[in-house]
Amino acid sequence: MKKASLTMAGTKPTLQGDPGDCAMSSLNDEKSRTDLVHRLKRAEGQLRGIQRMVEGGEDCLAIASQMSAVRKALDSAYVRMTVCFMEQELATRLGDQPSAQADLGEMLGQMEAMLGKIR
Repeated sequence: MKKASLTMAGTKPTLQGDPGDCAMSSLNDEKSRTDLVHRLKRAEGQLRGIQRMVEGGEDCLAIASQMSAVRKALDSAYVRMTVCFMEQELATRLGDQPSAQADLGEMLGQMEAMLGKIR
């Protein structure tokens, strides 16, 4: 299978090869997947509540507030998934080095906190 690669042509990045050839990993940790699914189910429940509010003709400000909450919940789920993915991939590449594992955990915790502030 030929891999797709990203190159910089001037200031515009271009993808060479078939993007479908890029192998993307999935979350292997069952606990991380379960956490992510629970977060998504909570957001799904919030969305259903918003639908009922719209159907019931509720106040736009109240609906907007709930929409903001569900967006934050989805953003939080996305950040958590990204950090879990990075942790998994870096751990695979670093191997079983105890000092690297400790540094990795600390760095990813800080990264998650930083990403959480940009929402």
